Amino acid sequence: MPSEPPISLAAESAEADAPTALAAVAASAHPVIDVDTLPVSRDALAPEPVADVSAAEVLLHFGEGAKARRWRVRGLSKNLAYEVLKVNVLAGCGEAFHVDTFDLYAARARAQFITQAAGELGASEDVLKADLGRVLLKLEALQDAQIQAALAPKKSEAAAPALNLEEHGAALALLRCPDLAGRILADFEACGVVGESTNKLIGYLAAVSRKLDRPLAIVIQSSSAAGKSSLMDAILAFVPEEERIQYSAMTGQSLFYMGQTNLKNKILAIAEEEGASRASYALKLLQSEGELTIASTGTDAATGNLITQEYRVEGPMSLFMTTTAIDIDEELMNRCLVLSVDENRDQTRAIHQLQRARRTLEGLQRKHEKQAILSLHRNAQRLLKPLAVVNPYADRLTFLDDRTRTRRDHEKYLTLIDTIALLHQCQRTIKTTTIAGQAVQYIEAALSDIELANRLAHEVLGTSLDELPPQTRRVLAQVRSLVRERMKSQGSLQKDIRFSRAELRAATGASDTQLKVHLARLAELEYLLIHRALRGQGFAYELLDDRAGDAGDSDTTGDTKHLPGLIDITALQNPATHDYDAQRSASNGQQSASGRGVVGLRSGVSPDAKPAHRAHESSLPADLAIQTLKPRATPARDTSTSYTPMQTPANHISLAA
Repeated sequence: MPSEPPISLAAESAEADAPTALAAVAASAHPVIDVDTLPVSRDALAPEPVADVSAAEVLLHFGEGAKARRWRVRGLSKNLAYEVLKVNVLAGCGEAFHVDTFDLYAARARAQFITQAAGELGASEDVLKADLGRVLLKLEALQDAQIQAALAPKKSEAAAPALNLEEHGAALALLRCPDLAGRILADFEACGVVGESTNKLIGYLAAVSRKLDRPLAIVIQSSSAAGKSSLMDAILAFVPEEERIQYSAMTGQSLFYMGQTNLKNKILAIAEEEGASRASYALKLLQSEGELTIASTGTDAATGNLITQEYRVEGPMSLFMTTTAIDIDEELMNRCLVLSVDENRDQTRAIHQLQRARRTLEGLQRKHEKQAILSLHRNAQRLLKPLAVVNPYADRLTFLDDRTRTRRDHEKYLTLIDTIALLHQCQRTIKTTTIAGQAVQYIEAALSDIELANRLAHEVLGTSLDELPPQTRRVLAQVRSLVRERMKSQGSLQKDIRFSRAELRAATGASDTQLKVHLARLAELEYLLIHRALRGQGFAYELLDDRAGDAGDSDTTGDTKHLPGLIDITALQNPATHDYDAQRSASNGQQSASGRGVVGLRSGVSPDAKPAHRAHESSLPADLAIQTLKPRATPARDTSTSYTPMQTPANHISLAA
């Protein structure tokens, strides 16, 4: 039998000659196909095999019975250029197999693989060539779909699910609740989060602020096992799934490749601040600028050449993060609200009680009711619109201005007011104004929003502006309590009291590692003085700070919960209190007399000016009326000019002297 011309899959450009080649093959009773040389159309080959495709590998099967052959291909996902198809290929028959990694587009590598596989499997090289040709065509089709998917614009997360009438009505009723803040805290309690009222409400508001142009960011700080992660997870559970993104850690460049709109008006939650340390620069930039841009070198999918590609990530986004670090990065802390977890004994006792209650029948019922509460709040947040907020009281608000950091803290305070107003948008009138030819919808902040924001700012911003972290100030309060007890029991002065770290550890129950850190911080800031111990290599401490306690400071917490400089809400309720412009001259249509009219006895004032003076006097309020005063005695002096005093009204002061 004459030999047949070989078939080559590499010569795809010669598809016009395919009918002649196939006719020659069909004329033979037992054609021998060489897939490396014969020009042939893809459509003219054997039927395309059924492939089992997964993220890790592609599986194909040929033949039947004892001669059934299996092919496994791994590494296809790494091939994003049309010129390269380097994969790991395994050919097997029964228990025999041959595996190698090579580029399927390299003819020599294919021939070598077929030769070696034929020896291992005991199969004909011609059969394995045909199998490999079909594998190659299948992989090309999968690769093409993979490249097209990579080049297609990335879609954002799935759209929010549509609400039925019942769900919409329940969510709207929640947003219209008169005491919405109280309802939110009650639902947190029903979901098994005890205490932490301020932290829960601030966290919920920060989640809502994602719909604003400059959202709030949250860092939850506490000691290990205090419950910071549980608090963050409880807050995020109230947020719709499609509007939050959670990671355990992030690499340095990961944020730049998140997709253009994948973070816009979303919440980015990171389990630990340490896990995002390499991405801290990108996080700070995204919070400040509202977007990220990076120029990176990549491969052109069409040509394979290296090109410069620009990646852009749009904000704004709200950041949630936890940390056990006592000293937080200053730049990060300036951009975030720092929440300190309650580590008091009463809170620990309440948590223990809750943990025991979960094992009861009532706890089982609450577990099933929790999902209904979370679903209700997620639907309510889906109804919130990203409206603009106008604060009619903004020009009368006040804030602390004794340090540059308050420039950012003041913005947090104003954003807090805007967020509270945004949360209550279903209880406000939505107004419309035209700006630059476009209709803009907005709502106005109310006095109740400012009142709630002031209360929260005292407890959050008041602590964040403190030079001591909350945990360190708690240790300082415990030191003060220990020193005062010894002063009382020993009848000594404060400067004569010394205590060791072991004594403080026994009095407070704190760990030695934590006390080392906090006492060193207090000594550095000159709250404590360190002395060499009388015996051994230890140290003794002396309390230098002789204050009985800061405003809001207590022996149990040591938290400073007061932010000076905020305007009292009662002052905003009375517009006349600070309306100085209403009392300016000529504001009521009349002008005050000139200053020279009062000293008319000396300069000579026309009698015609007197009625003007009287008219002005009659217009003054009763509490500002000028009282009749007696002229003061003037020492006699020698003067060459003599004059005769004129008669003046009784309510004018004679300044002739």
